Amino acid sequence: MWCVPTLDAEYIACMEDVLNVLARPYDSREPVVTIDERPVVLRGASRPGRVMAPGQIAREDYEYVRKGTANVYCIVEPKAGRHLTHATRDRKGPRFVDALQRIARRYRNAKTIHLIMDNLNLHGPSPLMATLGAEQGAALWARFTPHYTPKHGSWLNPAEIEASLWSRECHGRDRVDTFEALRDRTRAWTARADRCRRTIIWRFTTAKARRVFRYKRRSTMSRSRH
Repeated sequence: MWCVPTLDAEYIACMEDVLNVLARPYDSREPVVTIDERPVVLRGASRPGRVMAPGQIAREDYEYVRKGTANVYCIVEPKAGRHLTHATRDRKGPRFVDALQRIARRYRNAKTIHLIMDNLNLHGPSPLMATLGAEQGAALWARFTPHYTPKHGSWLNPAEIEASLWSRECHGRDRVDTFEALRDRTRAWTARADRCRRTIIWRFTTAKARRVFRYKRRSTMSRSRH
């Protein structure tokens, strides 16, 4: 159940910043890209199931065995329908760096990349410096203009929609017991979505936010930065 957020000055400032970026006209030189993580539990069968046969559907025992965990970085450029969603073994700093490098390579000709993400300590320059060194880390971070959703405001990130689509269409109710299987399934799903240029139409605007949450003007407080 969705809860009404507490609209303090910082929440409003972050929300309007994100909404204003999402409302920007499409510009290939300044793409707006969104990113979010989705944890995944790897599950295997506890006992053999029953294979499909003439007159008999396949059956799977409801019990399962945990095979560990993994992560999926859900990455999408909503207006252009470009997708870079991929699976990783974990969500540690080096994996975040890998995700940013993927985005930077995809948009190598961009003047700047507007990156929308939630406000975690991981989502800043520190992992880049630790993984790549100060010079290369700073150079990579300089490719991006970060825009952080407010605390408890991840619903403002279109990557949440990407995560929901991936969960429903790629993972579903299937049991995936190895990272390799998760990686391959995610890679195939992302290739289809990217080939079809599946866009996300974002309709919630700053004007609607002011009307829905009943405040009249943007806070002058600067948004949270890392």
